[in-house]
Amino acid sequence: MKMVYIETTKLTERQFRRLNGVNRYTFEKMSEILKKAQIEKKKKGGRANKLSVEDMLMLSLEYWREERTYFQIGSDYGISESYVYKIIRWVKNTLTKNGAFDRVLRLSRKSKRVKRIKSDNSPDSEKYLKNPKI
Repeated sequence: MKMVYIETTKLTERQFRRLNGVNRYTFEKMSEILKKAQIEKKKKGGRANKLSVEDMLMLSLEYWREERTYFQIGSDYGISESYVYKIIRWVKNTLTKNGAFDRVLRLSRKSKRVKRIKSDNSPDSEKYLKNPKI
Protein backbone atom coordinates (compact mmCIF):
# COMPACT_ATOMS: atom_id res chain seq x y z
CA MET A 1 0.00 0.00 0.00
CA LYS A 2 1.10 3.54 -0.75
CA MET A 3 2.40 5.96 1.86
CA VAL A 4 -0.60 7.46 3.61
CA TYR A 5 -0.78 10.97 4.96
CA ILE A 6 -0.14 9.96 8.57
CA GLU A 7 3.21 8.52 7.57
CA THR A 8 4.21 11.77 5.84
CA THR A 9 4.12 13.68 9.13
CA LYS A 10 7.55 12.16 9.86
CA LEU A 11 9.03 13.69 6.71
CA THR A 12 10.92 16.96 6.65
CA GLU A 13 9.44 19.89 4.74
CA ARG A 14 11.80 19.26 1.85
CA GLN A 15 11.00 15.54 1.68
CA PHE A 16 7.27 16.31 1.84
CA ARG A 17 7.56 18.69 -1.10
CA ARG A 18 9.58 16.15 -3.09
CA LEU A 19 6.90 13.53 -2.48
CA ASN A 20 3.79 15.62 -3.23
CA GLY A 21 5.00 18.52 -5.35
CA VAL A 22 3.54 21.10 -2.94
CA ASN A 23 4.76 22.35 0.41
CA ARG A 24 3.05 21.30 3.63
CA TYR A 25 1.31 24.66 4.15
CA THR A 26 -0.28 24.52 0.68
CA PHE A 27 -1.26 20.92 1.24
CA GLU A 28 -2.96 21.81 4.53
CA LYS A 29 -4.88 24.68 2.93
CA MET A 30 -6.03 22.41 0.12
CA SER A 31 -7.13 19.73 2.56
CA GLU A 32 -9.09 22.30 4.62
CA ILE A 33 -11.06 23.28 1.53
CA LEU A 34 -11.70 19.64 0.68
CA LYS A 35 -12.79 18.82 4.24
CA LYS A 36 -15.36 21.63 4.20
CA ALA A 37 -16.64 20.45 0.83
CA GLN A 38 -16.86 16.87 2.05
CA ILE A 39 -18.87 17.90 5.12
CA GLU A 40 -21.32 19.71 2.85
CA LYS A 41 -21.48 16.72 0.54
CA LYS A 42 -22.07 14.23 3.38
CA LYS A 43 -24.88 16.30 4.93
CA LYS A 44 -27.13 14.73 2.31
CA GLY A 45 -26.12 11.26 3.48
CA GLY A 46 -24.10 8.50 1.90
CA ARG A 47 -21.39 6.03 2.74
CA ALA A 48 -18.18 6.93 4.46
CA ASN A 49 -15.17 7.24 2.17
CA LYS A 50 -12.52 4.52 2.15
CA LEU A 51 -9.76 7.13 2.19
CA SER A 52 -9.24 10.24 4.29
CA VAL A 53 -9.38 13.64 2.62
CA GLU A 54 -5.61 13.95 2.94
CA ASP A 55 -5.11 10.59 1.23
CA MET A 56 -7.49 11.63 -1.56
CA LEU A 57 -5.45 14.79 -2.05
CA MET A 58 -2.17 12.84 -2.05
CA LEU A 59 -3.65 10.42 -4.58
CA SER A 60 -4.69 13.29 -6.86
CA LEU A 61 -1.35 15.06 -6.60
CA GLU A 62 0.38 11.80 -7.40
CA TYR A 63 -1.76 11.33 -10.50
CA TRP A 64 -1.13 14.87 -11.74
CA ARG A 65 2.57 14.85 -10.96
CA GLU A 66 3.58 11.35 -12.04
CA GLU A 67 0.91 10.74 -14.72
CA ARG A 68 0.30 7.20 -13.53
CA THR A 69 -2.76 5.27 -14.64
CA TYR A 70 -5.89 4.88 -12.53
CA PHE A 71 -5.16 1.17 -12.33
CA GLN A 72 -1.67 1.70 -10.90
CA ILE A 73 -2.86 4.19 -8.31
CA GLY A 74 -5.87 2.05 -7.43
CA SER A 75 -3.60 -0.94 -6.87
CA ASP A 76 -1.38 1.07 -4.53
CA TYR A 77 -4.28 2.41 -2.47
CA GLY A 78 -6.42 -0.73 -2.58
CA ILE A 79 -9.34 0.85 -4.45
CA SER A 80 -10.90 0.47 -7.91
CA GLU A 81 -9.99 2.43 -11.03
CA SER A 82 -13.41 4.05 -11.15
CA TYR A 83 -13.11 5.21 -7.55
CA VAL A 84 -9.68 6.71 -8.31
CA TYR A 85 -11.24 8.61 -11.23
CA LYS A 86 -14.09 9.89 -9.04
CA ILE A 87 -11.67 11.05 -6.34
CA ILE A 88 -9.43 12.90 -8.79
CA ARG A 89 -12.40 14.54 -10.50
CA TRP A 90 -13.93 15.59 -7.15
CA VAL A 91 -10.64 17.01 -5.83
CA LYS A 92 -10.00 18.97 -9.03
CA ASN A 93 -13.57 20.34 -9.27
CA THR A 94 -13.63 21.32 -5.59
CA LEU A 95 -10.29 23.12 -5.72
CA THR A 96 -11.17 24.77 -9.04
CA LYS A 97 -14.37 26.19 -7.55
CA ASN A 98 -12.29 27.73 -4.79
CA GLY A 99 -9.94 29.35 -7.31
CA ALA A 100 -7.00 29.73 -4.94
CA PHE A 101 -4.91 26.93 -6.42
CA ASP A 102 -4.78 27.63 -10.15
CA ARG A 103 -1.02 27.19 -10.28
CA VAL A 104 -1.16 23.78 -8.62
CA LEU A 105 -4.05 22.64 -10.78
CA ARG A 106 -2.08 23.36 -13.92
CA LEU A 107 -0.32 20.10 -13.07
CA SER A 108 -3.55 18.32 -13.85
CA ARG A 109 -3.39 19.12 -17.54
CA LYS A 110 -2.17 16.04 -19.34
CA SER A 111 -0.86 17.92 -22.37
CA LYS A 112 2.77 18.87 -22.45
CA ARG A 113 4.02 22.42 -22.58
CA VAL A 114 2.22 24.36 -25.30
CA LYS A 115 3.48 27.53 -26.99
CA ARG A 116 1.32 29.82 -29.11
CA ILE A 117 2.82 31.11 -32.34
CA LYS A 118 1.38 33.23 -35.13
CA SER A 119 0.50 31.48 -38.36
CA ASP A 120 2.04 32.61 -41.63
CA ASN A 121 -1.39 32.76 -43.29
CA SER A 122 -3.17 35.25 -41.08
CA PRO A 123 -2.07 37.54 -38.25
CA ASP A 124 -5.11 36.52 -36.16
CA SER A 125 -4.84 32.74 -36.50
CA GLU A 126 -2.55 30.82 -34.21
CA LYS A 127 -0.87 27.45 -34.33
CA TYR A 128 0.03 25.46 -31.27
CA LEU A 129 3.27 23.59 -30.92
CA LYS A 130 3.78 20.86 -28.37
CA ASN A 131 7.13 20.62 -26.61
CA PRO A 132 8.71 23.73 -28.12
CA LYS A 133 12.40 24.24 -27.62
CA ILE A 134 12.41 27.40 -25.58
